[in-house]
Amino acid sequence: MTKNYIAGEWLSATEASANINPSNTNDVIGEYARASAAEAERAIAAAYDAFPAWSRSSIQQRHDILKAVGDEILARKEELGRLLSREEGKTLPEGIGEVTRAGQIFLFFSGECLRMAGEKVPSVRPFIDVEITREPVGVVGLITPWNFPIAIPAWKIAPALAYGNTVVFKPADLVPGSAHALSEIIIRAGVPAGVFNLVMGRGSVVGEAMLNSPKVSAISFTGSVPTGRKVAQTCITADPMKKVQLEMGGKNPMVVLDDADLKVAVDCAVNSAFFSTGQRCTASSRLIVTDGIHDRFVAAMQERMQELVIDDALKAGTQIGPVVDQSQLDQDLKYIRIGQEEGAKLVAGGELLQRDAPGFYLAPALFTEVSNQMRVAREEIFGPVATVTRAKDYDEALELANDTPFGLSSGICTTSLKYASHFKRNAEAGMVMVNLPTAGVDYHVPFGGRKGSSYGPREQGRYAQEFYTTVKTAYTFDGNGPYVPKTKGSE
Repeated sequence: MTKNYIAGEWLSATEASANINPSNTNDVIGEYARASAAEAERAIAAAYDAFPAWSRSSIQQRHDILKAVGDEILARKEELGRLLSREEGKTLPEGIGEVTRAGQIFLFFSGECLRMAGEKVPSVRPFIDVEITREPVGVVGLITPWNFPIAIPAWKIAPALAYGNTVVFKPADLVPGSAHALSEIIIRAGVPAGVFNLVMGRGSVVGEAMLNSPKVSAISFTGSVPTGRKVAQTCITADPMKKVQLEMGGKNPMVVLDDADLKVAVDCAVNSAFFSTGQRCTASSRLIVTDGIHDRFVAAMQERMQELVIDDALKAGTQIGPVVDQSQLDQDLKYIRIGQEEGAKLVAGGELLQRDAPGFYLAPALFTEVSNQMRVAREEIFGPVATVTRAKDYDEALELANDTPFGLSSGICTTSLKYASHFKRNAEAGMVMVNLPTAGVDYHVPFGGRKGSSYGPREQGRYAQEFYTTVKTAYTFDGNGPYVPKTKGSE
């Protein structure tokens, strides 16, 4: 049984969970420890005790550790990518790509360690200097999802450590293998005992311990909307209050205008809606298509979907792997039934598939004749299910695109600079794509959304410092002149 890492030691647990390959449910990848509440509390205490020394550690030490992590991840990207694809179900090229991104994230934040900057500004009062600096927030609890089992942990762990915080990391219970492998790399890089802790297990146990501990200063969570709301409520009402960062999903639109290049539009739609089995918070599950191109677009989508190769994630040539587990498959099938009951027309896919080994295989589904009020157009399905909604023109398409409780990513396919520019300004989303899939973002720029998709500061890039640090303003009287009391209007 694989162990948890707490206070500088690998520790066994009394409970374990099996890690099952969704491409072949006969393949058990391993047994992974599930921590108890007491073990989670021990990890929190270790991180709390390690914080004073780590928060004042040299930026060179932090740089060297994060760089070593990034270098090893990239050196082992094929091996780690195979493990990721085996446990999560995304194709091997996608798995290797995700691992590569994780390595790049650690290398980026190793550089950020050396680029930490503050400000020195004049006071409105003579002979006084003002310094504005950033300091780490303390113990950070990181709760990550199953759909990106190494990239999302990377973009939380790397900035947390870079800015001098200590970490208690709880990966998704469904895919612990990649998280465990990443943790081994971090530990080998020389992170001091207590600074980084891996606590695998149920959210109801480990996550609750993080939320309820007064020693945890901040929580970064990526997952479902209901759980995210609970996390936010608990953090805000805690004593003391915790800083909180949430990424909770999306119902992302892709607008296709009459003037769009049809091939580009279909490429973008297929990639956005169905790659990674549609299990991306940035996936485009709503395709909003104007009248003049609607029928040609639907026909081209149907043709392309017939050519998609759905098979074992590790098999060469596979374009779409299985759904992650039976629970998610059941949810996908439920929404396909709901769409049909609501009056949407299923024009492609939606059926279970049989392959060489037992797995959670589903043919990507495409609905037409979908109104924006149907559940399949409003609720996040998180699977390879997309809807097509007809719009008479650009203005209606933009209105439909923004008519959603979510606001993570939004895309448009058009050859018009006028419409592209207007859409970028007026799409109600944190990220906007023009003639590109709604999924697929760079590692050095901010990631996050609006409305029900995100809460709190952005993730990734230099914007990560907004969450992982707190601002301090310090005043110094230089002694070169008479002390002047505060002026009228100052506090």
